Amino acid sequence: MTATQGSRECGNRRVAVVVKGWPRLSETFIAQEVLALERRGLEQVIISLRHPTDRTHHALLANIQAPVLYLPEYLHQEPGRLLTALTAARRLPGWAPAVAAWRADLIRDPTRNRVRRFGQAAVLAAELPDRVAWIHAHFLHTPASVARYAALMTGLPWSFSAHAKDIWTSRRWELQRKLHSARWGVTCTADGHAYLASLTEQPERLALVYHGLDFSRFPGPPPERPPRDGRDRYDPVRLLSVGRAVEKKGFDIALTALARLPAALSWRWVHIGGGPLLPALRARAEQQGLADRIEWLGAQAQDVVIRCYAEADLFMLPSRRARDGDRDGLPNVLMEAQAMGLACLATRTAGIPELIIDGQTGILVPPDDADALAVALGDLIATPGRRRNLAAAGVLRVRRDFACEPGIDHLAQCFDDFIAGDAPAQPESATRHRAPVAP
Repeated sequence: MTATQGSRECGNRRVAVVVKGWPRLSETFIAQEVLALERRGLEQVIISLRHPTDRTHHALLANIQAPVLYLPEYLHQEPGRLLTALTAARRLPGWAPAVAAWRADLIRDPTRNRVRRFGQAAVLAAELPDRVAWIHAHFLHTPASVARYAALMTGLPWSFSAHAKDIWTSRRWELQRKLHSARWGVTCTADGHAYLASLTEQPERLALVYHGLDFSRFPGPPPERPPRDGRDRYDPVRLLSVGRAVEKKGFDIALTALARLPAALSWRWVHIGGGPLLPALRARAEQQGLADRIEWLGAQAQDVVIRCYAEADLFMLPSRRARDGDRDGLPNVLMEAQAMGLACLATRTAGIPELIIDGQTGILVPPDDADALAVALGDLIATPGRRRNLAAAGVLRVRRDFACEPGIDHLAQCFDDFIAGDAPAQPESATRHRAPVAP
């Protein structure tokens, strides 16, 4: 059965897509997926746990038709809505199993956050939009908690897309319970897939699906980049990084490496992204005497990011494992930079080696190694020919092997097959049929 045939068989049923916040500049891959699935005939409704905080939005959002339901971000802010939802949810046939699952989790994790997720799930179950036949969560931590509890209450099946932080900062016991409960799941790196598969007795329910890129959103790479070599102080080599200022991105290591470059080498670094560590990074740049060679652009929409890819000479992303276990998956910005014909310097960590072949399609150095990063930076700044060769190989591989279409086709087929009734019974659910919900 093809994805198009499956969409016809599913009629006019919808998928509720649970996300932590909508929209978010740092999660373009989710918006890309929602739009692509819409174009394949899958009707969706976005369920957001938080209201948007970014001041700008990506242009592709204008093409998404899915409505958005915002759940109470904090339960005390909407007590009337919560009380009405709890009253309605208590009448659902899956209420008792949902409460039992939540209490078992609360014993292991007695936090306000656990209470909030159950309250949000009750609101979702009570206010579930018409014709929703499936719940899908992006991220296996808090969105999946809400999806799981709501699925139990309503009797609906659920699935998930796991990414990076949600895998590596969640506790094993909770991951195991969610893997047991969900009908199926996907994740976007081989190391994440291997870890999650080791936690379940049914690894066949889990698939490795790269996000990939919708290359129609990206112009072709510039026909030729200037052969800057770091000798002309009036025309410095342009370095670019895109990523939130958080520990796992390693931008403090980038500053240390930049400070160790020869003083005569001419370069300029542009950083795009918000994040809690941004003030500390700026202060550190001042202390190291680098402030006049760095431009901090903050969070930017996709059109600005694409323009910066086209203007840069070298992309740098020194990812590492954070102290709390958080790490990258396969950063979309590396795929985007390569798609724009930009040479990439990154670290040998997480899913990055699945994309970049060291010495062929980019350069990889060990994480948390400022000396190695500085050596690689110095070499690439001074050798435009090497940057050009790496960029040419990178753009060929990413456009050949990392298009989004195969992953979208896989997801569309999963939704089509399972919503059409081809799935086994949900392990935790007390009933397989859709429970009535309050209007």
